[in-house]
Amino acid sequence: MTRPFTLLIKPAGPDCNLACDYCFYACKSAYFGGASHRMTPEVQEKLVQSYLGLGFEQSSFAWQGGEPTLMGLDFYKRLVELQKQYGNDGQIVSNALQTNGILLDDEWCSFLAEYKFLCGISLDGPQEYHDVYRRDRAGKGTFDRVMSGIEACRRNGAEFNILVLLNNVNVEHPDALFDFFRDLGIEYLQFVPCVEPSPDDPSKPAPYSITAEQYGQFLCRFFDRWMEYGIRKLSVRLFDGLLNTLLNLPPAECTFARLCSDYIVVEHNGDAYCCDFFVQSDTRLGNIMETPIEQLAGSPLKQEFARRKTELHNKCFVCRHLDLCRGGCPKDRLALSGTQKEPSYFCRGYKMFFDHALGQMQAIAQVIRTSANR
Repeated sequence: MTRPFTLLIKPAGPDCNLACDYCFYACKSAYFGGASHRMTPEVQEKLVQSYLGLGFEQSSFAWQGGEPTLMGLDFYKRLVELQKQYGNDGQIVSNALQTNGILLDDEWCSFLAEYKFLCGISLDGPQEYHDVYRRDRAGKGTFDRVMSGIEACRRNGAEFNILVLLNNVNVEHPDALFDFFRDLGIEYLQFVPCVEPSPDDPSKPAPYSITAEQYGQFLCRFFDRWMEYGIRKLSVRLFDGLLNTLLNLPPAECTFARLCSDYIVVEHNGDAYCCDFFVQSDTRLGNIMETPIEQLAGSPLKQEFARRKTELHNKCFVCRHLDLCRGGCPKDRLALSGTQKEPSYFCRGYKMFFDHALGQMQAIAQVIRTSANR
């Protein structure tokens, strides 16, 4: 029996209607070649048929980019019909759409609500922070258009959460971000710390990157505000992940998983890869049009990629927080060092946060365990 896995799908490849300075995936346009990248109906059908044919109790499709809404709404209407056609009775099928939000309107959001898509919308905080880097190809800020997409979600009852890319600007303002998202009534937040190598010197971070200390300070302050506000009022993915670990549950995000084995990436042309941070020739698993998808997910290359996460720096083995962070994301180990056996670029930040929050999180975990045993 194939071990269950999730699909992270790039139906429009690296194509996007924005030109965010910090985007790590835009450079893949050169890798795939051509001016435009779109998943064909044949690849779409093969993807759905082969994945649902595995008969997992729950089958999860995560649509990302680039910008997945560039495929147009008809692509996703056909997707739902294919899932109905190839799904089995009692099989749970879920869809998630990670988007910049600027194409979302009432028609889109009515569809997302009807078929229970979870929509992740990228929003970097108030306008003065969001518009610094999240601009369109004409250099114009996108804040107002993103907010319009959020309001369309609300009008139509489409479920959504917010993804925040922490960069060198907004990371300095945890209180402003907390107040903004609280006042906006956001219930689910995910923070992604930005580090990319400088194009001029790959051993140094790009200007929009944050430091480990900035990340740690941000998390500590945001955690304090979260505790004061009420932990049931706002879900923060990293905090949820720490709590899951303390409760011996699966981590909420792959960053803190023991292995890199939760999902595979399927590009617009059917090529499959180990991870979207590692879409490159040496991590290409094959193509779903040529090889059964379960063979790609269980291939020796994928297994070796998953196992390599356990190859840690000696400092990690003597760290009191190893069971919490598992060395962090391999991408953050490689960020500037070029070697996966280095500590995470964000190591000091994680230590700051764990030292600050662990005691309170352990107390919360104990309350949950006690309640569950009553």
